Amino acid sequence: MNVENQINYIELPARDLEKIKQFYSATFGWGFTDYGDEYTAFSNAGLEGGFFKSEQSSDTASGSALIVLFSRELETVLATVIKNGGTISKEIFTFPGGRRFQFFDVSGNELAVWSDVGE
Repeated sequence: MNVENQINYIELPARDLEKIKQFYSATFGWGFTDYGDEYTAFSNAGLEGGFFKSEQSSDTASGSALIVLFSRELETVLATVIKNGGTISKEIFTFPGGRRFQFFDVSGNELAVWSDVGE
């Protein structure tokens, strides 16, 4: 597999690294490796990346790219996002090819989850 010029890693801001790790670990099962007090790398997320300590957040209203996760259990994941402290920015909606919802994590970053099940 040729990895030249392909997206390889993504970084997102996080106000509180402990809270962000708890949220993504409990909600999606991600793992983390800390690199000092201001950075944590995540794994088991489909694409590796990390969170850097910052008061900023990433959301579509400010023009940020939308990171979209996949799940066959859309309603279950939506409930888990809420249970673990996330907030829903767009309820489940249908689009050509599937359904999805968008949410803000505990640091205000906006992501989405889509499914091709239950169209």
